[in-house]
Amino acid sequence: MTLAETPNYKNSSNPLLSLNYESALESLGNDYYDEVAPEEFPQHILRWRNNALLPRLGLDPQLVKNEDFITAFGKFQQRKPFLALRYHGYQFGEYNPHLGDGRGFLYGQIRGKDHELYDFSTKGSGRTPYSRAGDGMLTLKGGVREVLAGEALNRLGVRTSRCLSMIETGLGLWRGDEPSPTRSSVIIRMSKSHIRFGTFERLHYLKRPDLTKKLLDHVIEQYYQNLINEHDKYALFYAELVQRVAELVAQWMAAGFCHAVLNTDNMSITGESFDYGPYAFIPTYDLYFTAAYFDYYRRYCYGQQPSICHLNLEMLQEPLKAVIDIGDLQNGLSKFTECYQVEYQNLMLKKLGFDNLYFTEADDLLELTITFLKDSQVSYHQFFTHMTRTFSSKWRDEPAYVMNDSEVFPALGSSALFGNWCVLYNKILNNFDPEQMLIIAKNLTKYNPQANLLRPVIESIWEPIIEADNWQPFYDLVQQFQ
Repeated sequence: MTLAETPNYKNSSNPLLSLNYESALESLGNDYYDEVAPEEFPQHILRWRNNALLPRLGLDPQLVKNEDFITAFGKFQQRKPFLALRYHGYQFGEYNPHLGDGRGFLYGQIRGKDHELYDFSTKGSGRTPYSRAGDGMLTLKGGVREVLAGEALNRLGVRTSRCLSMIETGLGLWRGDEPSPTRSSVIIRMSKSHIRFGTFERLHYLKRPDLTKKLLDHVIEQYYQNLINEHDKYALFYAELVQRVAELVAQWMAAGFCHAVLNTDNMSITGESFDYGPYAFIPTYDLYFTAAYFDYYRRYCYGQQPSICHLNLEMLQEPLKAVIDIGDLQNGLSKFTECYQVEYQNLMLKKLGFDNLYFTEADDLLELTITFLKDSQVSYHQFFTHMTRTFSSKWRDEPAYVMNDSEVFPALGSSALFGNWCVLYNKILNNFDPEQMLIIAKNLTKYNPQANLLRPVIESIWEPIIEADNWQPFYDLVQQFQ
């Protein structure tokens, strides 16, 4: 549903302001945050509302007006306090004690219909004590990119934050990486938690183990409730965080996603992906693909993501040692590689159509697929989407039928490596009966969306916006991910 199609019922109350907001983080006290005020914007144009998220909050999208979003998430009326969290972090390997929410704040916390606690946080809402030399604002293009990232990653099965709304704010911003002045926006990000690895790192820097324990108890109480009554809950927490992060990185890698800025202040304590700046999806399988133009040494390139997240978990041990035995921390981290490898194989085999992961040739198929993608430099996303479009029961008859109707076949048909891949895929299919072939086809459709978010695609929907204020290509693309 586009904005134009959304009913604009007249209600006296605003459902977004009438939600039962909780004060879970606020109750910890002001050792963890500063109260801030949002910017007053000259203009408020609702460009995006995520109707798909509203039922999770117990709201009927038909009963939430566009003006309700503007009042709550653009004008910021009737909601206080707004909390800018304090945190530090390792940025490109260097410790930075001057961080914190610099262009956003925690708007509020809501218990969803699934009984999970969700944070509403802003991005682009103005200066805070941690803005340093920045203006605290978000460009409109930055907002568009963040909306797209959340929806695309969610469709690809990545555990991710998502944008609840995006409002154009009427300010002209000056940026070195965009033609300026450029348009501005403010978004509301809905995520599991606003707490980062860097939130704990700050407390270690300040030599406050008491505050570390208090925060850790809060994290377990709210986000690891299965551990509350365990006698070794702290060690189990870290072990589960390691598993969550390992699974998250495997999700990124299978999706062909490069986050670009994996500083410890961009790592969530719940193991959720968030904060999408210069991210990019890989055009071809290239472990050295680097999304951020300023990442000169490829520290956060696509293939480095597993080792960087392992390193970030290792550095998190330093503040956690105030509460958790170092032996328990090391034991928890030792499971990272195995968790990552199991999840990555699981996800890649699903992209190839298989939810039965234990057939004899599974390892060989994954290895040959990666080798073929790396060697051929065929489009990573097109390979899987064309595989999905052309999948047929005929593929069981002869290896020559495998992907022979695909648009990528003419460029690959003469490749010996591709021929070997087709022979192996054909052999595996012959282990499945016709009913199971239907399941494979469904898996291909489920795990390989036809739309992709490569940079040219993003630019193709941005151009109509900037040239003619035409948002329809943006809405059409988002719809394909929902």
